[in-house]
This record gives sequence, structure tokens and C-alpha cells, in this order.
Amino acid sequence: MIINRLIAKNWRNFQQINVPLRERQFIVGPNASGKSNFLDIFRFLGDIAKAEGGGFQKAVEGRGGVSKIRCLSARQDPEVAIEIHISAAPDEPATWRYGLGFRQEPRGHRPIYLTHERVWREGELLLDRPDTDDNAAPHRLTQTALEQRAATAKFREIARFLRNVTYPHLVPQFIRFADAIQGKTMETDDAFGQGFLERVASVHPSTRRSRLKKIEHALKIAVPQFEQLEFIRDKLTGHPHLQARYSHWESDEVWQREDEFSEGMLRLIGLLWTLLESDSLILLEEPERSLNIGIVSQLAPLFARTQRIRRCQVLISTHSSTLLAEPCIDGTEVLLLTPTREGTSVKVSSDIDDIRILLENRFTVGEVVLSRTKPKHAAGVSLIK
Repeated sequence: MIINRLIAKNWRNFQQINVPLRERQFIVGPNASGKSNFLDIFRFLGDIAKAEGGGFQKAVEGRGGVSKIRCLSARQDPEVAIEIHISAAPDEPATWRYGLGFRQEPRGHRPIYLTHERVWREGELLLDRPDTDDNAAPHRLTQTALEQRAATAKFREIARFLRNVTYPHLVPQFIRFADAIQGKTMETDDAFGQGFLERVASVHPSTRRSRLKKIEHALKIAVPQFEQLEFIRDKLTGHPHLQARYSHWESDEVWQREDEFSEGMLRLIGLLWTLLESDSLILLEEPERSLNIGIVSQLAPLFARTQRIRRCQVLISTHSSTLLAEPCIDGTEVLLLTPTREGTSVKVSSDIDDIRILLENRFTVGEVVLSRTKPKHAAGVSLIK
């Protein structure tokens, strides 16, 4: 399944969003245009579905409350709303639709409550809140049906899909300095990869070996003189580790552990592992960071191959012209974010006439679309005068 349309109102930078989505979708725009906030819509829905993480109320509070979420341009309409359409393929009618709206009382204790929650399956309305029970007990509107396992029996497929939304944003320092951090976790969903090695350790040994062999093959191509990647456990502590061996070392007994890996190598391993383990929605924020330009040039086709094999969906925010230089990237696969006086607009690149004409004339999206994201006076930026 994939999300083939996103509709949102008053979410952070965006007063209105209504765009189709592909299996592989790139999000580009200037700095501070809202690329991370766009991806956060899907994280938000995933956080709600993970009831053990606090559900709806925790998801809102973790983002600073409604006042931080609601678009500053939402002066007359205080409701924040999100709707997603889920189907088997981008151009097919939606099998599922899930819609959610919420707001905060303007006075008193100012509770955060749902204005609506709706679920459709193949056009049939299965859930429409507020319902009779909500009207009789208004406190029920502080919680979504999505986070209640018993309440999702008719649409468990949506809840399961959203619970599996993955946001891998591996921070190498969390792995390198794991001993200094001493097991303290930064986030319940471990978005920054602090528990990455435990994730590797948690899968069945045969699955782990298979995935690491595929990653090893990729690393042999990407990393000079790299030979072997292995998973081990510390004999004294039992802690999981990855170790690597290189062909230029004189002894075959010399191995390098993950705290000695380069940032680029750690990020690449984390990225490849995520692509191999997920069959849901993967959110990638600037995956080109710390990677060699030759590797970055192969990321777009890698995402396409992964999607075909794993049937997952990948949303990627990027500033990289190298990543977007791949000729196979279609204009429908690139969303252009443009800041305006009333919030950021989101458009499919191929729906913009002059961009579509250039793409039809064999220009790449990197050449055509990224040129629109650069500051007008970037050449004049100077830190020293």
C-alpha cells in the first residue's frame, strides 16, 4: 500500500496542501520552506497510531502544542486537518481514506480535542466522529479511534500501515559515543538511530545475515578497499556491534568496530538497512549528507529498485542536484515547495508549465527544479567583509 494523496490544512508552514504522491517522491524547496514539516505530517500520523507512545495528545504536545503546529496564516480558521488516501498504486482509486481534524479551546483549561475523525473504505464511510457516544461524553474527543486497538477492528489495516512509518535519520555520534550516553534514549521511536544496533540484533539471525550480505556487497562498491561486514556481540557485555575488515590491512585478524567507522559509512549502512527492512512508508531527510558524490548519484535508482522489491513508499527531501540528476526521475515525482506571504505552496513539478516544457526537452529535474530553490542573491552572501 502507498499514500497516493495528501490533503492538509493549517499544518505548520502550509495553509493548504492537496497533492498526489508517487511510490518515490522527492520534496525540494529553499531553506526554511517546510520540507521537514511536510515529512512530519506522516510522522505525526504514525505517532498517533503508536498508542504505546502516548497517542494523539502526546503527538501534539511533543510538537509544542497546537499553537506551534497551526499555520501562522490560519487567522480565521483555527482547525488543523489532515487527510490521506491509501491505495495499491499511485493512479488507482483509494482503498482507504483517513481524515483527522483538531483544535484547541481558546480559553479555560484549553483542552485539545478532535473536530472530526473519519474513515472510508472504497467509498463507504466506516467511522464518522463526533458520533452519539462522543456527544454524550465529550472527553472522548481527546483521543483518536486510530490509537485504540479495540476501536480499529474495521480499519486495522490503516493503523498497522501508519504504525510502520519509518523515519531513519541516523546520527553517527549516537552510535560512536553509545558508552558515554549510557543507554539514555532521546526519543521513543528512535528517529536518530541511537538504537540502530539493537534493531540489527533483534531480527532473526538468517534474516540479519542476508541483509548484511547485501549491504556488504554495496559497501564493496562504495568504500575503497572494504572487504567484509560482520555482526558480533561483545563477549563480556553482550552488546551488539558491527565490525569491518579492509583488504589493505596486513592481518586478517584486524577489525574495525562501528565507533571507528566514518560518518558516511555509518549513514550508508543505516540507510541500506532501512530500505531492506521496511515495507511501509520511509521518510528520508537529505540522505545525501556525508556521502560521496558517486554514491549520491546512485540513490535515486536504488530507491526505485527497493520500492519494486519491497513494495514500500519512499519520500525524500533533498537539496542535491546530484541525487536529482538521474534521467529516470519523472516530473510527477518531485514536489516543489515555494514560500509565499500566506504560507508555503506545494505543487507537482510537472504541473508547472515552464518546468514541464524543459523536462520534455530532456533537462533533468536537478537542472530545472532546483534552480527555483536557490536564494535570489546567494552570490552576495558573505560572512566576512
